[in-house]
Order: sequence, then C-alpha cells, then structure tokens
Amino acid sequence: MHQFELESGITLLNVPSPRSGIVHRLVCDRLADCERGDGSAYWIDARSAASTHALYDCASSPRVLEDLRIARAFTAYQHHSLVRAVARRADPSTSLLVAPNVAALYRDDDLAAWEREDLLAASLETLSELGRVLDCPVLVTRAGGADDAATGSGPVSEYADTAIDCVRTREGLRLEPAGEEADAASATAGYWHGSQWQTTIPYWVELCGAVDAVDPVVAAHDRGLLEVSG
Repeated sequence: MHQFELESGITLLNVPSPRSGIVHRLVCDRLADCERGDGSAYWIDARSAASTHALYDCASSPRVLEDLRIARAFTAYQHHSLVRAVARRADPSTSLLVAPNVAALYRDDDLAAWEREDLLAASLETLSELGRVLDCPVLVTRAGGADDAATGSGPVSEYADTAIDCVRTREGLRLEPAGEEADAASATAGYWHGSQWQTTIPYWVELCGAVDAVDPVVAAHDRGLLEVSG
C-alpha cells in the first residue's frame, strides 16, 4: 500500500545525496511487483550508487533481484556506451531501467566541454525512447538539486515525463511531486526510515476510509447521557 508506483517513461527523482537508499527501495518494490522470470531489469550505475547490501536489505526475497543486471560506469564515455548496450539488450519484457546520477559523469573534466551537451542528450534521448517503445519505467536521479544547465548539457528535467522530489524530514524520507503546481494528494502517505515505514493519518484514511462526522450532542443523546426535563 505504501509503494510508490513508477509510470512508463522517464521518472526524474531528485534525491538528497548521490547514494540515496530510496532508489534501492523503489527498485526492489518495482521488481517485487513483477513475476519472477517476467523480464530483465537494468541498472546503469554512476558515482557508485549501486549497493548489493542495500538492495538485499530492501528486497522482500533474494529472488526479487535475480533478473536485475548492474553495470557501473566511471566516465561519461563508459556511461554512454552502457546506455547503448542496454538499448541492444532490452526487449519488450524488460520491466525497469535505472540510471542513478544520470548526468553526473558528463560534468567531469575528462570530457571536453564541446562534447558534453551532445553526448548527454544522446544518452537521455536513448533512455527516453526505450521507455516509450518498451512501455516500461525509466528511473533516473539527480542529487542535491544539481543544475545540469550549468554544465552546458541542458536540464535532465527536459527529458522527464514525471519529476519527483525525495524530501528529507525529521520523520524520514518522503516522496512528493516536484514543481509549484504539484498535487499534494499524490505524495506518499508516509515516510521511510531505512527499511521501515512510518505511517500517517492520510495513509490509514486511504486504507480504511474516513469516519463520518458525528454531532456530539446527538451522539451523547444516543448513549443516554442527556436528560431532557419538561
């Protein structure tokens, strides 16, 4: 009930840090919804976001991760090559594509400034097209509100069909739609504490329904607590 549903196409998740554990949680929740053997999932890693320990801690069963393939890039060229490799390997049964810190490596000094915009755009366009053609979610992240426009590569948000903010609160991590016109009703009705879930009143209202308002005077009369004298 507390799972955040990933839609087809690119979902941009703005995370507090490059290795935010919320990514592992969303990936495991998505894979758990897919039947075993129903199709592969691909994780194109950057900035060492992938953690096998975190994934196994989040997974309801080790079998959930059997169809997940992870490859790690250390340069923008490697990242772009992995995106192209996934484009060749993915098929209509692919259930999920993940690319944490999708633009981070394209800001590194080993990539010529004149090449950054075109190379990142090519990677994002490929991921966007895969999400459309395969009708599957593509989860990408941007850490710490990084402004991709400052790199000369254009904002990742231009390619995103959906943008989500992961907000750190004293109760835990909360997911809510990004932007000034976001609908608060579509935010998660609770907070994550690692592998724990902090419920809220809206969560229980959604689960069980709201109690109708009762006039306190009528309620007291029904319980025989009021006496009327002539």
